[in-house]
Amino acid sequence: MSAHSVNVDRVLTLQGVSMRFGAFTALENVDVRFEPGLVHAVVGQNGAGKTTFSRVVTGIYTPSEGRVLLGGAPLRAGSVTEARRQGVDMVHQHFSSPPSMTIAETLEFFSSERRSFFSRRGLVREWQRRVDALGFDLDVSRRIRDLSVPERQSVEIVRALSGEARVIIFDEPTASMPAQAVDALLGRIRDLVAEGLTVIVVLHKLSEVFAVADTVTVLNRGIVTLPKTSIAEVTADEVTRHIIGDTGPAGSAPGDVDSDLEADAAAVAAGDAARRGDAAPAEEARSASGEGVRTPILDVRGLSTAASPSDARLHEVDLVVDPGEIVGVAGVEGNGQLSLVEALVGIRDATGSIELDGVEVSKLGVVERRRHGLRVIPFERNVEGVSSTSAVWENHALGEVLRSPRRLLAVQKLRAAARRRLDAWGVSYRGLDQNAGELSGGNVQRLILARELDDEARLIIAAQPTRGLDVGAIAFVQRSLAELADRGNGVLLISTDLEELKGLADRIVVLRGGRHVAELPPSADLHEIGRAMLGGDGGTDSVAAPSGTETLGAQDA
Repeated sequence: MSAHSVNVDRVLTLQGVSMRFGAFTALENVDVRFEPGLVHAVVGQNGAGKTTFSRVVTGIYTPSEGRVLLGGAPLRAGSVTEARRQGVDMVHQHFSSPPSMTIAETLEFFSSERRSFFSRRGLVREWQRRVDALGFDLDVSRRIRDLSVPERQSVEIVRALSGEARVIIFDEPTASMPAQAVDALLGRIRDLVAEGLTVIVVLHKLSEVFAVADTVTVLNRGIVTLPKTSIAEVTADEVTRHIIGDTGPAGSAPGDVDSDLEADAAAVAAGDAARRGDAAPAEEARSASGEGVRTPILDVRGLSTAASPSDARLHEVDLVVDPGEIVGVAGVEGNGQLSLVEALVGIRDATGSIELDGVEVSKLGVVERRRHGLRVIPFERNVEGVSSTSAVWENHALGEVLRSPRRLLAVQKLRAAARRRLDAWGVSYRGLDQNAGELSGGNVQRLILARELDDEARLIIAAQPTRGLDVGAIAFVQRSLAELADRGNGVLLISTDLEELKGLADRIVVLRGGRHVAELPPSADLHEIGRAMLGGDGGTDSVAAPSGTETLGAQDA
């Protein structure tokens, strides 16, 4: 785009922007200019400053130093509503739509337009017309709580597009989407650029960066390590080096060696999961004990659940996880994964048998199952995994509260224990009283790991544990799960990233329509797993075959 054709009204500029929280510097002297008619990618590890960058641009934070200009005029800080009025909006990775509202009510609630009177039927008709015009396949009379993850993401995008935005920031828009929906979303982003908007996309997958972006800017620990560069003038390897830096990912799990974690990060950057060793841990555990057969850590027989509007019901599912084993669960989202996790945890009614270390727990509640060693990394870490408005020490202490039979626990001991565990797990936080909602996605996941992977954990259910994380955080989570299994515990890994399953799992179970339809070795190729996920040989009623998720640093084929 030539200089004389740029619509200066839509140019977003950061001049010497720094953002400090006490002694902690989240952004330092950021200078960058984003022009309309281009897709600008902003990338970096979790904790690199991307969230703070987005909040400064959208007017939520007032910079400690420097200023943000929109169309040459200073952007007024204050609130999300004010930012939207000025023409800046953000599509959040973590959904903000009220679950009890319909899509139409949600869009009207967030709309900048104000109507003095409208009928419910008229509201549905008007928003259905707008949604259809934007090319989204959504029934606006449905409630938010009944939508799938991709559908909720679509509502967030419609909400942003329905205003008079001049600048739109997409925060990890593909993180919650199945592979077959990503291309359509990236195409929609290109359409916005064609209309002359300024589009900034925060992404982790380099395949997507190079597929959709015109420029790329890299943040590392709050500093711009790669100034805005044309995508045609940089390689994926160069971007990866700027993201990781000279020291590799910060923090390491207990027992990790920094060089090992860096090697795993390099594997992830190359498009693979952090691989486990060549030995079969479950078989080694049996051999070491001198026993031919050991009691499974998890033994599920005939597990069935009732129908759910957001996921398939389970039909007579059998599942076993042996000591030292990682069992992967593959499937197109909505095929029973959520039902399985909730039934195992104890928050969804189910019939059938569930045994943990030989103990029948199907009639026990959530707390009692945790006392038998059940731990969970939930699908939505910022909704189900932590209380965003509670302090980090309180979020960690919840594990001890649920585990301990004592009614009274000393606060100072809980705080001291939280500090020890959070520091050991490399959580980056300003203080124990900092709200968990202020942490980056990677640090939230580290907090959850620090709480869940305690000495009494026997079975960890990891539901999409690396979704939306950067290359370093992905390697950290994967290595932590592998180490847990190598110590003789069990892991049930639910993931839509088939490369992750192939790299970590000893066996891969496939769910389709709430049924256990296949069990495959990790050596199975992606097409074989995909056929089991989709059924048959891909007739006209099948969706596109899934593929392994490429992560930061992955080269395009």
